[in-house]
Amino acid sequence: MTGRLIAFEGADGTGKSTQARLLADRLGAVLTREPGGTPLGEILRSIVLDPVGVAPVDRAEALIIAAARAQHVAEVLRPALEAGRDVVTDRYIASSVAYQGYGRGIDLALIDQVNRAATGGLSPDLIVLLDLPSELAVTRK
Repeated sequence: MTGRLIAFEGADGTGKSTQARLLADRLGAVLTREPGGTPLGEILRSIVLDPVGVAPVDRAEALIIAAARAQHVAEVLRPALEAGRDVVTDRYIASSVAYQGYGRGIDLALIDQVNRAATGGLSPDLIVLLDLPSELAVTRK
């Protein structure tokens, strides 16, 4: 039996973490996040989100996020799904398309290629996109 992968996406302050937690609790699902979700992923998250010293260049950032995702898929997502557990993740591939692709201007084909390699083709069964006016999202952060 295979579980379902549900990814919450949206800008910061839209309520992704809260809604992901509520759904995971309701389903009895594994709750996780990206970047992060594993010990290595959390270290890589800190490099990207709270850089000490020099921040990574845009391409390096995309590759760091992909490395964290590869670890996350191998250690958390695939094992849970293969065990029949549902998984709810706060961010997944669409965040890389938005932040590194559109936000950093990295070629979308490259983002797709890197993420296919990182995930082994694992796609969400459902993507929940939370949309909120940016003025309101900023006040919630």
